[in-house]
Amino acid sequence: MIMASKAKNKISDITRRDIFDTICLWNISWHGRMDEVDFLGRVFDLSNMPSNDPRYSNVAGDIFQHRINNDDWPDDWIFSDRRFNLLYCEDETLLRFLCEMLHPRVRRDDESIKLLKDFNKLLEKDGFRLVARQHISGRPVFSAELIIDSAPAGLIDIQKQFTDADETYVSQQITRIQAALENDPALAIGTSKELIETVCKTILHQRNAATEETNAPLPKLVRATTKALALTPDDIPETAKAAKTIKTMLSNFANLADGIAELRNLYGTGHGQKVGTKGLGIRHAKLAVGAATTLAVFLLETHRERS
Repeated sequence: MIMASKAKNKISDITRRDIFDTICLWNISWHGRMDEVDFLGRVFDLSNMPSNDPRYSNVAGDIFQHRINNDDWPDDWIFSDRRFNLLYCEDETLLRFLCEMLHPRVRRDDESIKLLKDFNKLLEKDGFRLVARQHISGRPVFSAELIIDSAPAGLIDIQKQFTDADETYVSQQITRIQAALENDPALAIGTSKELIETVCKTILHQRNAATEETNAPLPKLVRATTKALALTPDDIPETAKAAKTIKTMLSNFANLADGIAELRNLYGTGHGQKVGTKGLGIRHAKLAVGAATTLAVFLLETHRERS
């Protein structure tokens, strides 16, 4: 079989080998809960791929013989089989293979989120990322896109702050926001509010400061968090340099939370609107996401620094 020209691909063979190594290192089944033939049939036209065994008409027969009848192929055989040529195939084919690996019909959410994080870390070096564009039963279905505008820096900073059991949940919120920014501004606005709630509740829990305000509306929740972090205007001594400016900025935290909550109530997901209601545009969603992530990152970094 003639290999695709390396020059046509943006994803290098180095990145591809790193991806394959990651899958093997984790000992994760690339076909998940699906049969190998069924999984590969979602990406390749198996009926037109030759068999290396004269007893079979196509590659599907080979897979059955060596993975089921004899089981004499290694689990990672797909990464070295020249007929599938994942090391040098077109970028589109490799990306589709990876997206199918993350499909909700193939594996659980927790595995998908973990793989997504590592796949994107490697793919971004060559200008690609996998993003959720659709949902099935509330679970993300991923597709690949070229990186043109980088994701809001705040979203990346927030994800880096979570290294414990909360990471999967936060990753899901961040993935939802990134996917919705261009396609569903209302969802991006609604999820931004949820992200701040998650950050505040996590901080209050980790500082043993959770009270009845933990389940209060967003503005009260933010006030409780700033109080736990000693970030209220009253916590700044008058003798501090630029005390007046700092107090003014801190007092605006509450206004920022009020604005995000109001945007979500009026335009975001979570509340039904009358038929014909005109929603906000992409620029408004970016404003809400930018404000929410700026606040969330500041709270998280203050929490980590003072811990």
